[in-house]
Amino acid sequence: MPSVEPSVTVYSTKSCPYCNMVKAFLDKYGVSYRNIDVGDDREAAREMIRTSGQRAVPVTTVGDEVIVGFDAKRLKELFGTAKGEEVYDTVIVGAGPAGLTAAVYCTRHLLKTIVISENIGGQATWSWSVENYMGFRVITGEELIKKFEEQVRGLNVSLELDSVREITREGDLFLVRTVSGSVYRAMTVIIATGKQPRTLGLARENLLMGRGVSVCAICDGPLYRDKDVAVVGGGNSALQAAIGLSRIAKSVVLIVRSTLRADEVYQEQYEKLGIPTYLHHEVTELHGDQFLTGITVIDRKTGEETDFPVDGLFLEIGLEPNTEFLHDLVDLNECHEILVDENAHTSTEGVFAAGDATCIKSKQIIVAAGDGAKAALEAYDHVLKHRRE
Repeated sequence: MPSVEPSVTVYSTKSCPYCNMVKAFLDKYGVSYRNIDVGDDREAAREMIRTSGQRAVPVTTVGDEVIVGFDAKRLKELFGTAKGEEVYDTVIVGAGPAGLTAAVYCTRHLLKTIVISENIGGQATWSWSVENYMGFRVITGEELIKKFEEQVRGLNVSLELDSVREITREGDLFLVRTVSGSVYRAMTVIIATGKQPRTLGLARENLLMGRGVSVCAICDGPLYRDKDVAVVGGGNSALQAAIGLSRIAKSVVLIVRSTLRADEVYQEQYEKLGIPTYLHHEVTELHGDQFLTGITVIDRKTGEETDFPVDGLFLEIGLEPNTEFLHDLVDLNECHEILVDENAHTSTEGVFAAGDATCIKSKQIIVAAGDGAKAALEAYDHVLKHRRE
């Protein structure tokens, strides 16, 4: 009797980039699934929380198994197929603005190219609003990255949804190993892994992550409709999150460790909303067992503590470079950013880097895209030189 394939359900929200990654992975491998938008369907949201214990998306159920987040390794184990050790001209690690732009330039120069990333878009997709990218007066990060992705998918480039575990050198080639067990060999590597959100480092933070604590307001915000929430941070992303959440949540407060550092355009929008703002305050304690129920905040000037009953806490306190997997492959600075010259060269010949994971000062989408183009052109010159030898 033929075996019955387990049913697959994806709980998602419309604006969640990681939800899109899960669905793109399943589509790529021809897996049928049911998609449920828990941002619109409150009963479905309650069902997801009962099933997974999570108040964050995506959640995927495969039969009786529950997969939280975009777990590339587990999805590959369930549905993926093993890759042979092909030799590529270029492996691009990361699919944000830098990586996707590099892919376009590599394929235009007829380099055999593969892009490996656990998500498409990186932190650019977390932006509620992008107002400084040429060609668009205002566009969401998600919409901008979709345009990047559409252009890349129309070219002869492989795109693997996976996470790189290690890069080593073997003679004239680089070996790129992923968490799912795949190995890719290439003449050159372009690292464009971007950054990941910082966390507070508080007790119970890991326990409550996805259960009231979130690092992606645009992903999880729809699950906090008519609830009380707090945002931590004082930069552009924090104000964008507070502005966006004010349209969804019952109440929003902003906790700022020092002063507001956001661009004037965001501060003007923010001030019009009258969101309660606590400058020179810091979150010192998280409350709740199964889910977050509140936070303790201290006034850094007076030492006075205040308890806030909140259902959600959104962390917008900066980013750290995704470079821990590089080990000694390339030189890093004291901030763990990749050291590059003006032409995207790293300390290792044949390895190039672009975007927010590098030491380049300006962390902007347009700068990352330009540096991705430079890295691709330098990779092409490197490949061409070695083909002639």
